[in-house]
Amino acid sequence: MISEVQPSASGASTDAPEAGGTRTFGYVAVATLLVGLILGLGAGLVVPGLRTPGTDSVEAGFLRDMSTHHAQAVEMAMIAHTGSDTPDIITLSADIATTQQGQIGYMQAWLRDWDLSPTGTAEPMAWIPGSDGAIVNGLMPGMATPEQMAALRSATGKNLDIQFLTLMRAHHVGGVHMAQEAMDLSDNEDVDWLAESMVTAQQGEIQLIDSLLKKAQAS
Repeated sequence: MISEVQPSASGASTDAPEAGGTRTFGYVAVATLLVGLILGLGAGLVVPGLRTPGTDSVEAGFLRDMSTHHAQAVEMAMIAHTGSDTPDIITLSADIATTQQGQIGYMQAWLRDWDLSPTGTAEPMAWIPGSDGAIVNGLMPGMATPEQMAALRSATGKNLDIQFLTLMRAHHVGGVHMAQEAMDLSDNEDVDWLAESMVTAQQGEIQLIDSLLKKAQAS
């Protein structure tokens, strides 16, 4: 008579824990997945808010101040464009006015996108650490005084060309300094891109201004 082979007690005890272990592992995996999803959803809700610059941020301060700085450059460029008889001055002033007015558009649009006011309550350049001494009579670096702007408006001929080039050179030097500070302090890719483009363009224009100024003074 052939006897049936029964599973041993030890064999039975080995199978049971394996099945339980598989189920336990499955529960842990599902729980981990759920936690990950919850954290992911939470990050999706929170991180965009963290990435949006606030009203006291470096980015907001730079965009507001540079908009004001650019506005004066546009005004000076338009004075030269309409008043100068020198083709190179007319071309340069048109380029400056067009470029900087376009950049003002970028800066104001980003402030609106961030739900921020185009102007703030902070002092000019307060977003730059240790910049207290950079403001003179309320003017940011390179900006012309009201008296200098009045003189530029009334100037004609060679005198207009020299005044415009002299004032715009100082204006560009101040603007480059501000843009470089923004590049160093900001971690916003759009702001860094715009600041870098300002530095590149204005440094190139400073070289052209030096050449035109030397020519104007020698004539």
